Amino acid sequence: MRKDLDDVRKRLHSRKKQRQPMRGAPRLRQSHDHMPTLTNQNVEMKIHPLFNKQSFLMRAMIAACLFLGAGILFKAESDRLVPAQDYVTNMMAEEFQFASVKDWYEGNFGNPVALFPTSPETNSDAEAPVYALPASGKVLENFETTGKGIMVETVLSSGVEAIDAGVVTYAGDKEGIGQTVVLQHTDGSESWYGMLDSIDVSLYDFVQTKDQLGSVSNSEDGKTGTFYFAIKKNEAFIDPLQVVPIE
Repeated sequence: MRKDLDDVRKRLHSRKKQRQPMRGAPRLRQSHDHMPTLTNQNVEMKIHPLFNKQSFLMRAMIAACLFLGAGILFKAESDRLVPAQDYVTNMMAEEFQFASVKDWYEGNFGNPVALFPTSPETNSDAEAPVYALPASGKVLENFETTGKGIMVETVLSSGVEAIDAGVVTYAGDKEGIGQTVVLQHTDGSESWYGMLDSIDVSLYDFVQTKDQLGSVSNSEDGKTGTFYFAIKKNEAFIDPLQVVPIE
């Protein structure tokens, strides 16, 4: 019996030695103190102001207020608001190049959906376009006489067409030339069509080449029509006949 107990103790002692790590060998310890933890600081992502919900809503509200204010300004019929209307119109026409931005946008991103009508594709290798007079006729007053544009006599009740695609930046009365349409083109130039009997387009409409803008003013005897035509480039008027030949 005594011998059996000694044998058992020896076997247990031998097993304990086998379980002990070898001297000099590194011991593995499991510690929860150094386990990596995820904190809000590690996973926090900075949101760009453009995509910030509060910032976006604030900008949208401001834009809506400005748009609504401009609409009320131009709908109201009051002589006191005429200077403000003229200021907004001139600012939009001179400071913001609608046609240029549209051309740049389509060149980089394609045609914007439901914003502008599709423009016809153009060939970059094609020759420079040849413009035609907005309505055929003969010149009554040339550029040297008026200093800004030309007066053209044409057929009774003729339609006046756009010489090139562009955005309507003015549609209304102008001093000295009556009902007038101003088109802004992609190169920054403007074409003016004045002395119209009627206007068929609205402010900020995009029109294509040869689209009708209005009709000429008829003479008192009812035999002929007359309209005014001018081209403005780099903030100065140039002779339209240098750009648009008359057959």
